[in-house]
Amino acid sequence: MTDRFRRWFEYEKEAHAKTFLSLQTVPEAQRASTEFHKAVRLFAHLVAARKLWLYRFGVSTEPIDELFPQAVALENLEALAAQMHALWDDYLARLDDEELERVFEYQSLDSARFRNSIEEILTQLFGHSLYHRGQIAQLVKNLSGQPAVTDFVYWSRVPVNDVVS
Repeated sequence: MTDRFRRWFEYEKEAHAKTFLSLQTVPEAQRASTEFHKAVRLFAHLVAARKLWLYRFGVSTEPIDELFPQAVALENLEALAAQMHALWDDYLARLDDEELERVFEYQSLDSARFRNSIEEILTQLFGHSLYHRGQIAQLVKNLSGQPAVTDFVYWSRVPVNDVVS
């Protein structure tokens, strides 16, 4: 399972890069719109959520400022994502079956306390990213930009040559 999560994260990093590039395809005239700012905030939220879970896991000592950042500029997203990806690369490089099965307790943003396994949270994070990338793609399309194609199957499939023997 640990190799699967590492592979999924490699896919996610590429999907995030494509999503960032798709935001850049939105015409300048549309970039002052509420929808564009929502798309940028959703991307910033993906980054913040990933960092929050590392903090909750006890891996990072740096808490996040906001789970739903409001004032993030497009030009800062790429660097924020790169920093988050580096932290996750380090964590996933050390991930083993014991860590994956570890149950930990954390406090939610509404102050309730919960327990989950690392595996459950990693599964949630991939679904969370898929969900919000879809929202961003729709916003980009509505703003006359080119939405990113980030389906896992497009990333993972291997072409077969049509060679006749």
